[in-house]
Amino acid sequence: MDGELGDFLRSRRARIQPGEVGLTSYGRRRVPGLRREEVAQLAGVSVDYYIRLEQGRGPGGPSRTKPGGVSDAVLDSIARVLRLDETEREHLRSLARPAQKRPVTTPAGRVRPGVQLLLDTIEKAPAFVFGRRMDVLAWNALGDAVSGYSAVPPEARNIPRHVFLDPAAHELYPEWAAVAAEVVAYLRLNAGRHPNDRQLSALVGELSVKSEDFRRLWADHQVKDKTYGVKRVAHPVVGELTLPYETLTLPGDPDQLLVIYTPEPRSATADRLALLASWAASPAR
Repeated sequence: MDGELGDFLRSRRARIQPGEVGLTSYGRRRVPGLRREEVAQLAGVSVDYYIRLEQGRGPGGPSRTKPGGVSDAVLDSIARVLRLDETEREHLRSLARPAQKRPVTTPAGRVRPGVQLLLDTIEKAPAFVFGRRMDVLAWNALGDAVSGYSAVPPEARNIPRHVFLDPAAHELYPEWAAVAAEVVAYLRLNAGRHPNDRQLSALVGELSVKSEDFRRLWADHQVKDKTYGVKRVAHPVVGELTLPYETLTLPGDPDQLLVIYTPEPRSATADRLALLASWAASPAR
C-alpha cells in the first residue's frame, strides 16, 4: 500500500479552505483546499520537509520514512493544521511510522473456548466476534438468527465481502450507504495499523476490483473506529430491527472485537428479537 501517507494527507488538506485557517486565497487554485506550502507554514516545518513526508520519503534523504523518523511534535502540528480527529491522528501515526515486521499471512483466527461460552450466556441480545479483516469468527444463537452466519460457508462470513459483493445486503440494510461507508472506514483504519498483513491487502484488492462502490469509498480515505452506533436491519422473518451496538476489545487479543446489539427494553425491536429467538429455537424452523 505504498503512497498511503501522501494520499491521506492530500485528501485531508483538500477539505480545508484557506479562509478557515486565516489565510487569504490569491488567484485560481489548481487543486481544492490547502497547498502543501501552506500546510508546512501553518505546521511550522520547512516546505521541503513536508513535501518529503507527503511523498513517503525520509526528511533527510530519498529513502522512505522509517519508524521514529518523524517526531510526535511534527505529526501533532500537522494533525492540528489538518483538523484531524483522534482516529485520524492515530491513522496518521500508523502511516508515518509503519511497524517494521515480517509480512503477516495468518488465518482469520479462532476465538478462545471461553469467549464462545461468554457469547452463549448472552441470550437476549445478538452478539458476535470479528477479527482484524472483519471475518466473523463466532456468534451466539440470536446473532445467528439475525444474520445467518451458520448458513453460509466460512469465506462468506466476511463483513466487507457481504456488504459489497452480496446483492442481498442492499435489502438487508435499509441504510446500506451508511453501513458501507462505516465498513470501509474501519477497514482502512486497520490497514494502516497492519500494513504487513498480506491477506488484508488482498481483501482490499479483491473488493477494489469487484466493487465500484468500494473503490469510490476507499479513495475518500475516511477512517473510523468501530466503537458504538446504530444499525437498521430489514429481517426477512420479523421485519425491521433498530439495533444500537457496543463494541468491546477482547482481553488478550486486541485484534478480536465483541459486538453486542443492545435494543431499547420494551421497544418494538426488543419484542421482535424475542419473537425471533422463539422462532430460532423452534424445531419447525
